[in-house]
Amino acid sequence: MNGAGFMLLGAVLIQWSAAIVIPVFGAIGPSATSAWRFLLGAIVLLALTRPNVRHWTRRQWLGALALGATTAFMNLCFYLAIARIPLGGAVAIEYLGPFCVAAFGRRTPRHLALVALAGVGVVALTRPGNGLNLVGVLFAAGAGLGWAAYVFASQRVGGTTKGFGGLAVSMSVAAMLTLPLSLGASARLVDHPDVLLRLLIVAVAAIVLGFGAELEGLRRLRPSIAGVLMAGDPAVAFFIGWLLLNQVARGWDLVGLGCVVVAGAGVMLDSTVSESELPQ
Repeated sequence: MNGAGFMLLGAVLIQWSAAIVIPVFGAIGPSATSAWRFLLGAIVLLALTRPNVRHWTRRQWLGALALGATTAFMNLCFYLAIARIPLGGAVAIEYLGPFCVAAFGRRTPRHLALVALAGVGVVALTRPGNGLNLVGVLFAAGAGLGWAAYVFASQRVGGTTKGFGGLAVSMSVAAMLTLPLSLGASARLVDHPDVLLRLLIVAVAAIVLGFGAELEGLRRLRPSIAGVLMAGDPAVAFFIGWLLLNQVARGWDLVGLGCVVVAGAGVMLDSTVSESELPQ
């Protein structure tokens, strides 16, 4: 499978897991849900990979710490967003983070026009009466900042470590950073083993398989291209939201989604052409 295939697989797994985890919010809240997802995912990854970190370099540790911190911030903001606004709209707003990294990497009139087109798309998606609210939009924007940093941190970990040991250490860092948020929900999970089972499924789908697939994709792609390949994520999120959560996409939603996806595809095409012209 090539880099683009891994990125698509990661997107489907992560957005599917986001949809099936929403019912857990009512039991323990989005913050504790995010923390438990990292904790369970890290335990599974450590058990599977048993990373040998005794000879890690400073660069490897810094990469793992950066990826853990950015992923923790990104996911916490994202869960706080989808607890308040529809999944598709949240992902479309969140996507502006990696999109802007790619678009502003080349400050040409064409790229600035594509940024403006993406902005029009977000305005269409965030229009009044579309089930969005200011707090949810701000959390989605915060997730976008985390996503932009995640693209670079994940590629750094993928480039300096082998296999999935780096991912296991990074997710352990994220689990430790969010651990205080999980403690208050421990008793409720003991009383509701079905909730714990759902969290385990989400952790494996997103942390182990989803992030693992994205890591493999980012190993094969430059950050600029990887960032805009994520243009398909809002479309995936809208489809999964419709399929699993009965979140209907209306006319203006489709217009906004189209603007975001077209803008992302345009930047991807420019970035691909530009990088193919670089000396090998």
